[in-house]
Amino acid sequence: MKFSYAMLPDYPISESLASIKLADELGLYAVYAADEPWHKDMWLLFAAAAAQTSRIRMGPSLSSVTLREPSLIAQAAATLDEMTGGRAEVVLGSGNFGVLAQYKIDWTTTKPLTRVKEAVEVVRTLLDEGAITRDGEFYSYDGLFTFARPVQQHLPVKIGAMRGPKSFQAAGELSDGVHHALSYSRAAYEYAVEHVRIGAERAGKDWRSLDIGAWVVFAVGPDSAAAKEAARSMVGLYASAMPDEQLERNGVNPADMVPIVKAIAEGDLARGIELTSPEITEKLSLAGTPDEVRAKIEREIAPTGVNHMICAITDAGLVKSFTGRDVPGVADVDSQLRLIHDELMPAFG
Repeated sequence: MKFSYAMLPDYPISESLASIKLADELGLYAVYAADEPWHKDMWLLFAAAAAQTSRIRMGPSLSSVTLREPSLIAQAAATLDEMTGGRAEVVLGSGNFGVLAQYKIDWTTTKPLTRVKEAVEVVRTLLDEGAITRDGEFYSYDGLFTFARPVQQHLPVKIGAMRGPKSFQAAGELSDGVHHALSYSRAAYEYAVEHVRIGAERAGKDWRSLDIGAWVVFAVGPDSAAAKEAARSMVGLYASAMPDEQLERNGVNPADMVPIVKAIAEGDLARGIELTSPEITEKLSLAGTPDEVRAKIEREIAPTGVNHMICAITDAGLVKSFTGRDVPGVADVDSQLRLIHDELMPAFG
């Protein structure tokens, strides 16, 4: 089981760079960030981090192909790969529905899966061949070329998926793996892995060779109550992007989320957090002491075939930035990275 740090690049740049450097020193597999306008630009941040690190991989999880043209994603990934000496990878998806709504884009009209599948082909072709000619439904080119070339012989291109089953199957068939965001139950991951397997076998691939990642809201520390309170502050913001089918696979009645999502959409974050019960928080986050977090991974995630934990670390600074709430006693990002290294990584080999 690999462990990675999924960051929201909303801290001072110097702090983010220091945390990436620490994650590199601790031997985490990768650092990922969302490629979306709500946050500081992750491509520039990772370019700055390239010279300060030596092992850790980096890239977007995910980059929205609805907002960023895939040929430009390929160009950026190849450039980052050269800067890191071959440590870049990309995860593609249709994008955060909340962000798309602010662009006045109705995601239901964008044919998201078709768009993502086309984008994977575009990025893969440009990375491998440096030029592309194609006529697609969304992306067409006539001899487009780039001098941005990756160092890796095969720079990984993966798909971010939540709803399924076709998105999970597409990840298994067409890409190097899947990052499945915001699930925490055995049922949810068994469903995802089963459909990744179907897609991989369709393409004649061994599904176990793929990167199968669990992207989770994560807070760990010696104070269990503080870690869970930090997670509770963020659960509604993340869960607002979860489709009903995914909520149900995680044991949550979608009707229970309606007032939470409504309050958040209206800008009443305090009310949204108040409505997020401890029971919903437990079902939609990975939070608590190292022993509690380890036990949940062992019980709900590791047995399903997931081979990559992608920890979206939540600390007091992040909660304060997003919600204005002060949550005392929460371990900071660097302390949580150390706990991942000391307490979790050894338990999962």
